[in-house]
Amino acid sequence: MYNPKSSKAEEFISHEEILETLDYAKENKSNIELIDKILKKAKEMKGLTHREATVLLECDIPEKVEEIFKLANEIKIKYYGNRIVTFAPLYLSNYCVNGCVYCPYHFKNKHIPRKKMTQEEIKKEVIALQDLGHKRLALETGEDPVNNPIEYVLESIKTIYNIKHKNGAIRRVNVNIAATTVENYKKLHDAGIGTYILFQETYNKESYEILHPSGPKHNYAYHTEAMDRAMQGGIDDVGLGVLFGLENYQYEFTGLLMHAEHLESVFGVGPHTISVPRIRPADDIDPDAFTHAINDDIFTKIVACIRIAVPYTGMIVSTRESKETREKVLKLGVSQISGGSKTSVGGYANPTDDDEDSAQFDVTDRRSLDEVMNWLMKLDYVPSFCTACYRAGRVGADFMKICKKQQIHNFCHPNALLTLKEYLEDYASAETKATGEKLIQKELASIENPTIKEKTTEYLKRISNGERDFKF
Repeated sequence: MYNPKSSKAEEFISHEEILETLDYAKENKSNIELIDKILKKAKEMKGLTHREATVLLECDIPEKVEEIFKLANEIKIKYYGNRIVTFAPLYLSNYCVNGCVYCPYHFKNKHIPRKKMTQEEIKKEVIALQDLGHKRLALETGEDPVNNPIEYVLESIKTIYNIKHKNGAIRRVNVNIAATTVENYKKLHDAGIGTYILFQETYNKESYEILHPSGPKHNYAYHTEAMDRAMQGGIDDVGLGVLFGLENYQYEFTGLLMHAEHLESVFGVGPHTISVPRIRPADDIDPDAFTHAINDDIFTKIVACIRIAVPYTGMIVSTRESKETREKVLKLGVSQISGGSKTSVGGYANPTDDDEDSAQFDVTDRRSLDEVMNWLMKLDYVPSFCTACYRAGRVGADFMKICKKQQIHNFCHPNALLTLKEYLEDYASAETKATGEKLIQKELASIENPTIKEKTTEYLKRISNGERDFKF
């Protein structure tokens, strides 16, 4: 029985409800009257149910698909404007006891170099990331209670936050580690993490157990219920995601939205972010071995439909995707991207061929952060390193209240300009700095509130004179 308020994974992610939803969507994919009704509701920009959104995903009427894309773009602009939050992953360790068949870190892989950074090595990595200009990190590690215990993760977070190099500082550490206990989530909360991120990989329980044949991750219920425990542990912001290519994409899409509905029903706040990775080549992993791969057309439609269904949620696309694909989905709902990323342990401070051998997946977009920044600005996006909401306590339900009223831009837009200015002063190439200065002046003129505009102008001048870390 489907019950979004249930604490049991198989009730808030109901297999029967998903199958009924998929049948309903297929039956109605050409039902123009129903599709128009759903689109009319979607234009109120308050979201859709999983069933309504799945009908739009199945719709194959060209003019309606164009309407879906147009609406996704409008919602993205209304909620998030032209800001794009930028971050980098930081891999601490690739030791892992799980048997996940799609990940090269699985314990049976005996030829991948296994690495675990010391605190001194982490310091060098963070300084290298700060020297690129990064302020936000997504901390990653394999699941291994001996090599990667929670104490190691907590010590690493403390190390990261304490490193101040030149004008650099990591102001927000998001954490992507294995499902754990309420007690451990409390420890992560007390350590000052930003968002706790955990990909479901697949919502299909039968497929999940086949894809995770051994290790703690084999437990579908424990993994799927992790976000409930995280929020019970005091973590305000959580990030969902599936790995598209492992299962039928319509199934995953529906399960993902049901999970969002569950969090909203139980905790009054949905996911802070949703990630949409696709399976990529990696050491001893051949993506062609998985039969549910999706092409770019389907991928972009998934992004558009997620944006329409959960307009308040940030959406993340990593360097798994190419420059061309990322450019497409930026228009359709993506609000966060990684730049200059390494998916290996120790890949930033001293990149070597061995580091590439230990990567979790192949990076498609290999441009430097400076190149990504320049590219975004030439597309009229404002790259943002802002962490002000997190540090001001505008998180969880408080953030969502402001976001759902479409008022978050009153903070985010000027804060984005201030963090961009810091980047231009401290790290940008001459060309990128020239591009950025022009963009800042253009965006400054668009600030309607005279008080905020005046204060932003003052802060920008003070940043030019050497001061740092202003925020609204």
